[in-house]
Amino acid sequence: MGRILLGDNLSRLKKLATGSVPLIYIDPPFNTGRIQKRQRIRTIRDEVHGDRSGFAGKRYRTEKLDGPAGYHDIFDDFLGFLQPRLQEAYRVLSPAGSFFLHLDPREVHYAKVMLDGIFGRECFQNEIIWAYDYGARSKSRWPAKHDNILWYTKDPANFTFHLDECDRIPYMAPKLVGEQKAAKGKTPTDVWWHTIVSPTGKEKTGYPTQKPLGVLERIVKVHSNPGDLVLDFFAGSGTTGEAAVRNGRDFLLMDSSKEAVAIMRKRLAKWTRKKK
Repeated sequence: MGRILLGDNLSRLKKLATGSVPLIYIDPPFNTGRIQKRQRIRTIRDEVHGDRSGFAGKRYRTEKLDGPAGYHDIFDDFLGFLQPRLQEAYRVLSPAGSFFLHLDPREVHYAKVMLDGIFGRECFQNEIIWAYDYGARSKSRWPAKHDNILWYTKDPANFTFHLDECDRIPYMAPKLVGEQKAAKGKTPTDVWWHTIVSPTGKEKTGYPTQKPLGVLERIVKVHSNPGDLVLDFFAGSGTTGEAAVRNGRDFLLMDSSKEAVAIMRKRLAKWTRKKK
């Protein structure tokens, strides 16, 4: 179960059979104009030269470690880069399949217009807002603390959607709904509050734009069936693959970065098979 492929995703996509993939999720570069790289650090007990305090006032020294090489998130023609890949995604998507494009507010509106042209406006289902609350806060504008996830289907009336499989979240006003409903929780709306991957948590891989497993598991469980193939052709840290295999789905992951593929292969080693 599970394949991880290194190389240009466009050429790889062209080799897939038409209508063969029930669920596609991609988290491509956001065209931020920056080099995306996560700095890794470690702390060492040092009462003399320590630059930070820990438990009981003890001092620790911070040392920077080598991390993944990262990538240049800079495009002269970002939409020109995406368009042929989105067209291939539409081609390989199965008749009842779903496609998810994960971007941020800078480019998502341009991408939506393009997807309307590829899929048809009637096949747009939702714009999901993934909201989080972590990191620096601007003092000159409202801090940007959300991403946008566009959901399209191949058929506007025939698609997989298992709402009962979705995780439930707490009511914001539990006293208004009663003890029984409050204990059960509610299904999410199109605004998903979910923390980012903790910089110090077990889930982290060191990949600079890693997305949380909880967000991908929600997509996989609701929008696919056990045994389905889940495709991510900007796979990065491999979160989509882990979400798929943990829930009884197969996965096909693609990335052009050797560092990303190395991270994925290590993360998913017990579930992957050798490339033929």
